Amino acid sequence: MQVSKVLLSTTSVYPESTASAFELASSLGYDGVELMVGVDPLTMDEEAVAKLSEYHGVQVHSVHAPCLLVSQNTWGSDPWEKLERSARAAKRLGADVVVVHPPFRWQREYGEGFVDGIRRLNRESGVMFAVENMFPWRTPAGSFQAYLPDWDPTDLPYEHLTLDLSHASTSRLKSRDLVRAWGDRLAHIHLTDGGGSFKDEHLMPGEGDQEAWKLVEDLGTNGFGGHIVLEVSTRRARTRHERQEMLANALASTRAMLSKGVKG
Repeated sequence: MQVSKVLLSTTSVYPESTASAFELASSLGYDGVELMVGVDPLTMDEEAVAKLSEYHGVQVHSVHAPCLLVSQNTWGSDPWEKLERSARAAKRLGADVVVVHPPFRWQREYGEGFVDGIRRLNRESGVMFAVENMFPWRTPAGSFQAYLPDWDPTDLPYEHLTLDLSHASTSRLKSRDLVRAWGDRLAHIHLTDGGGSFKDEHLMPGEGDQEAWKLVEDLGTNGFGGHIVLEVSTRRARTRHERQEMLANALASTRAMLSKGVKG
């Protein structure tokens, strides 16, 4: 049975740097990292990241393409070139997954060709592109559809999907329901949590409404072999030691619940 690797997202140490993420992943015993491209300028230079990876002995197993509002100009303005560049970076770093968000609604041409384009990349790029569930933008005036073709990938013909538990919470959905609905298309996990707020909270697993630890146990029971990435906010940590403790405890709990699922 293939065992899931437990990875640390480089965003989980913010406001510390990408270099700190590699250092912490190494010292805490994570199986590797997911590189979020665009938040830290270092992440745009795969040769610099490769040196970090080698120095700390920490493998990059997945790359998050620059899809955030703050990274709209990362690697140019052509969204397809961003994804092609993400695939090249993934192969250079030894990663096998690229996580991608659906297009924003104002990227109309990109959105109209997105499903077919992702299918092509999965066929030709040499890495897996896994589309992430997003959420409606909620305002006092109501919900705003910010993504094309949809924020919810469930009914769209993507081959591979990334489940983000915080996004599910913001959408007022249940992650375990999505796991059942997606079946074998579930390829990648962003392990986090949320309290149902309109904000994308990225709480520590178990702090919100997504039954995060039960979901991890289910993954072990079902023989899930994809990567499980801790993608959380640790900005409330007052010290480096406190952040380290948060990430260490999450890693230990993830492995314990996976093991419980396998044995159960």
